Amino acid sequence: MIGILVAEQLPLVRRGLVASLECEADLKVVADLGRGEEVVPAVLRHEPEAAVIGLDLPGVDGFAVALRLHEEAPRCRVLLLSGNPTPGQVRRAFSVHALGFMSLDVGPDQLADGVRRVAAGRRAVDAELALAALELVENPLTRRELDVLRLAAQGARSGEIADQLFLSVGTVRNHLSRIMCKTHARNRLDAVRIAGDSGWL
Repeated sequence: MIGILVAEQLPLVRRGLVASLECEADLKVVADLGRGEEVVPAVLRHEPEAAVIGLDLPGVDGFAVALRLHEEAPRCRVLLLSGNPTPGQVRRAFSVHALGFMSLDVGPDQLADGVRRVAAGRRAVDAELALAALELVENPLTRRELDVLRLAAQGARSGEIADQLFLSVGTVRNHLSRIMCKTHARNRLDAVRIAGDSGWL
């Protein structure tokens, strides 16, 4: 019997995932919850073999949860679910040591098979998404440029970014200019979108 933890913010979706998995004779949901910060304590308490985690968890998102599980409960393998999957998300999922990545639109049989593969230590990823992730351009942004862009993605203005990163406003503007040049973006919002879709943020 494979023990599974399910974490998804939307109650109806979470119930559907639990019901779907519980239909399988070899799968048992040992816990289900709706917030990211609840996952690691629940995994340590219930010791499931696999965790099915939605990306958009409140509190701590699915990527951060996957990384924490890798660090604190590595025997629990992670399958991430996205409502709007992109190749960049696949790449980021692998960078946080998730073994599986699927769309929330996946069928019950595919989900169950994915959980079994992940619990056994194998990858479970849609083939087209995996191929698209391999074809993504490598991240051209420096660490400092990524710091600037992450703050811009949160809506911070140049002056606020400068204050938080202990830079001058002119330096922040130079970073933003280089970011837009490297990403071929029209403006900073477009740069945020491109970087997010590519899995760089």
